[in-house]
Amino acid sequence: MEKAKVYFTDFRTNLDVSQGVKLQRLCRRAGIGDIDFEGKFVAIKMHFGELGNFSYIRPNYVKAVADLIKELGGKPFLTDANTLYPGSRKNAVDHLYNAEVNGFNSVTTGCYVIIADGLKGTDEAEVPVPNGEYCKEALIGRALYDADIIISLSHFKGHEMTGFGGAIKNIGMGGGSRAGKMQQHSDGKPTVDPALCRNCKKCANECGSDAISYDTGKAVIDQDACKGCGRCIGACAFDAISAENDTALESLCAKMAEYTAAICNGKPCFHISLIMDVSPNCDCHGENDAPILPNIGMLASFDPVALDQACADLCQKATPIRNSQLGDNLAKPDWHHHHDHFLDSNPNVKWKETLEHGEKIGLGTRDYELITM
Repeated sequence: MEKAKVYFTDFRTNLDVSQGVKLQRLCRRAGIGDIDFEGKFVAIKMHFGELGNFSYIRPNYVKAVADLIKELGGKPFLTDANTLYPGSRKNAVDHLYNAEVNGFNSVTTGCYVIIADGLKGTDEAEVPVPNGEYCKEALIGRALYDADIIISLSHFKGHEMTGFGGAIKNIGMGGGSRAGKMQQHSDGKPTVDPALCRNCKKCANECGSDAISYDTGKAVIDQDACKGCGRCIGACAFDAISAENDTALESLCAKMAEYTAAICNGKPCFHISLIMDVSPNCDCHGENDAPILPNIGMLASFDPVALDQACADLCQKATPIRNSQLGDNLAKPDWHHHHDHFLDSNPNVKWKETLEHGEKIGLGTRDYELITM
């Protein structure tokens, strides 16, 4: 496989060029105009940030991308799938409110928000995984399946499990329905915290497996009968039901790559990542710690593996910020230096495995040419 082209520009501007214009120029240079957008539905897959988190991508950057797509003839919409964990994005009503509060609406971005897997995270499509080793089929949000074109717009940052969150995590994990996320995280079943259960029986009404009973006065899930669809998680208004995230990190990384391959298979895809506000953890947190690295720049490519590899390489070359989780760890006299900013920030993570598996299954290549604008 020949080297993939990854295009890069930093955040420097002059009085005549805004960041949004610079992002549009980057996308044009990277070849986004080669895609036939005319009359096509275009999913801009992104992360709206949990309520309380301030490090997600600003709506201004999103509008620049949406405006460019409309100029090219496309019909863009913003999308993300509901979360597996309890929080402010676990159903479409809360998710849409979350997006609105964090600044994503038709005025600020120029297009509408559609939650990919519907009201309760069950509006999904089952699609084959090309060359899948861990997953033969992927359960993805219906809106992503129905879209003609996918544009991933990712906030590149650290992550407490996968080392970093970039294009592959944005698409693969973010694009899975609730059952799809469960498949990636654990292949496990949800459980009930009896201390939080109010005995409202909404979870049982939603269960498609008749797996929930109340013999103890609290909801109990029969693990043998449960199919792991996650409907009960969306139904519970009291966050009493959750899924265990106990899978090995290596398989989690591989499954994310396989889900990305399934979502992108057979349709034009283009990928954008912004390395800024590089928080140590995911934007799914209801808070964000100080950035571990300085703002680096914007990147674009048709290859998600090459894009993530380029972002990771640029981050490894950057100087850590002293007053940060990474800086604090490196300053400890007894710290075991990994000489890897992601591992030194979160020592128990895996990240190279995502790119290695993505390359193995043909999602892309880690061998790239960085073209600087």
